[in-house]
Amino acid sequence: MASAVVVGAGIGGLAAAMDLLAQGVSVDVFEAHSRVGGKAGISLSDGVAFDTGPSILTMPDVFDALFDRCGATFRERVTLVAPSPVFRYLYPDDVAVDVHLDLDDTLASVASSLGSDARDQLTAFLKQSKRIWDIAGPQFVYGPAPTVGHVLGLGPAAWISMTGIDAHRTMLGAIRKTVKDKHLQWLLARYATYNGSDPRTAPATLNCIAWVELGLGGFGVSGGMHALALAMAQVIRERGGRIHLDSPVAQVLTDNRRAVGVRVHETDHHADAVVINADVAHLIADLLPGRLPTPKTERSTSGFTAVVRSRARSDRAAHTVVFPHDYDAEFADMFDARRPPAAPTVYACAQSTAHERPGWDDAEPVFLMANAPATDDDVDYSALREQVLSRAIAAGLVSADEPVVWERTPTDLAAQYPRTGGAIYGAASTDRFAAFRRPNNRTSVPGLFVASGSAHPGGGVPLCALSGVQAAKQVLRDLAKPR
Repeated sequence: MASAVVVGAGIGGLAAAMDLLAQGVSVDVFEAHSRVGGKAGISLSDGVAFDTGPSILTMPDVFDALFDRCGATFRERVTLVAPSPVFRYLYPDDVAVDVHLDLDDTLASVASSLGSDARDQLTAFLKQSKRIWDIAGPQFVYGPAPTVGHVLGLGPAAWISMTGIDAHRTMLGAIRKTVKDKHLQWLLARYATYNGSDPRTAPATLNCIAWVELGLGGFGVSGGMHALALAMAQVIRERGGRIHLDSPVAQVLTDNRRAVGVRVHETDHHADAVVINADVAHLIADLLPGRLPTPKTERSTSGFTAVVRSRARSDRAAHTVVFPHDYDAEFADMFDARRPPAAPTVYACAQSTAHERPGWDDAEPVFLMANAPATDDDVDYSALREQVLSRAIAAGLVSADEPVVWERTPTDLAAQYPRTGGAIYGAASTDRFAAFRRPNNRTSVPGLFVASGSAHPGGGVPLCALSGVQAAKQVLRDLAKPR
């Protein structure tokens, strides 16, 4: 029986392990931490668990297909939650816009809050966004890592179709061309932050994210996002896979320039293939130094995050975004000055509402976040922390007397996940060539593969899972070749 070692039990590593097991490969997963899930993690306070990472699930079809290949039914293992509204956007001029799971309900909400012209502008923009998704999704998300040769091989019809992905404009430029309402411009520009990028420079191709969330829908996961990782781990164990926790990998082993296993706690574990579910920079610098080129990519953003033990309330939306007076200044702070924003956008997730997460007797965990540049440096985040809490209090999301029970800075995140520099989403999309610079799931070292947000197709829960899927496909192709 062919064998594989997976380094890391994040979403990408778990997905790779599932697909390999489904094809009869023996799999061992080695995870440095005491829980599965990677950045889709949890913490506890007074016996109550809460999510500390991603807070919404898009593209559930990725997991439908993944579980199905393993002989399991995703929606029997994981219960999706559809709160209403899904998002509430709060603006400094006291305007509020609600986003619902059903697009027609969202458009009606926009018309009610911003007028029929704004609704029509959003309708036109989402038509463009869907077109981009329909073209780019199969090629740049669900498919293998794009290369210039692959694109050229698609032929003239595909080349003409590719012009529809709007790669020559920036996200913000394309948004402003179609959408004149300032409130909607801010709402749509925020989707750049979903992969830690700057909407002023990121290619307009990323405007497809608007369709993914507004058109296809964003869901909660009953019990919290970490429940998704637990369900994946359960399927792995049922298929005979082995998950080793508290087992940091110190080195990738090679023989005749081929990866042949890993070293854990001074013990060598040999396998026919090695899949790395960690930042590519960690692989290059620490696990196999001197063997792989450094990718020419920029880090995505990081963020200050906290959880407040807040009294249970019925008027909180599942997800709330509180915009500052000057949204453009936030991007200038982060990407031009490389500093935490002076007046950040504040995101809040009411986890009991969003994910049916149990709370304390009279309180629920409310997750707060503000974006910040990724860095390894020991930065003073006290001003950003104060801004996040004070703005959340001013917006009525939490109260001043409610305690913060957990928090994490970009520096903390960098220490927890080696060589990430605290980046949440791996590499940012800085221009129209970013997808071609993102590391392939197959490395130049035979037998060595990558499945993470720092590799193709990128960061975020469903894309990390697809990174694992692509890595597994490459492993299977490699195992099928005569040696």
